[in-house]
Amino acid sequence: MANRWRAAGSNIRAVLQNPSSGPQPPFSSFAAMYHTIQAIPREVTGNRVSVKDRAQGRIPAVVFSQQLNPTSAAARPVSRKHLLTTERKQIQAILKSVELPFFCSTRFPLQIRAGSGSSDLLESGNIHRDEESGKILNLVFVWADEGSELKVDVPVVFKGEDVCPGLKKGGHLNKIRTSLTYLGPAEHIPTKIEVDVSDLDIGDRVFVPDVEVHPSMKLLSKNETMPICKMVATNLDNTESARV
Repeated sequence: MANRWRAAGSNIRAVLQNPSSGPQPPFSSFAAMYHTIQAIPREVTGNRVSVKDRAQGRIPAVVFSQQLNPTSAAARPVSRKHLLTTERKQIQAILKSVELPFFCSTRFPLQIRAGSGSSDLLESGNIHRDEESGKILNLVFVWADEGSELKVDVPVVFKGEDVCPGLKKGGHLNKIRTSLTYLGPAEHIPTKIEVDVSDLDIGDRVFVPDVEVHPSMKLLSKNETMPICKMVATNLDNTESARV
């Protein structure tokens, strides 16, 4: 098992040093190539096997198709489900650079060594952690071929708070939605939804239609009229207004 991991590591180093040696993942940057997830097949299942894998620095994982429409010709057959083992050090390194909320909506190249080749994948958001230690116990991935439709919770991030006039007046930014659920082609799924609040004043709100996403992305979140965020006056502001 250890020899397989060493072989996988030397292979990815060769790819990074010589980009022309073989097919490349669909990413344009050198940094993205670094995030190719390495895995090996896991033929045996069970709690004892998983405990042993974790003790040896590995994380049990599974990758499968998110078959929202089983009748679609583009849907992968059930046989494409793979039980895998990933290396904890690599997953932790990716989490440090990509950050956990964005990891769950980011496409990564996957290379299965001593297995059936490689393909793109999208993390489905199922990361099991130990409550006490915080260690990742299991990973669940979803195939994300170009053109395949996936349902994904995309995290919402807010920018411009440092210059927001409402906040400068002592207001409070009520962040109502922390994620939005979309259905769309894997290649158009955003890693995150950025909401610009740099112009928000007291009483202003940002709604879902104000956010720009690819036209192919369909919002699945309930209550589209609910704002993503709103700038509200603090209790102190309300008290002072009442005295005037």
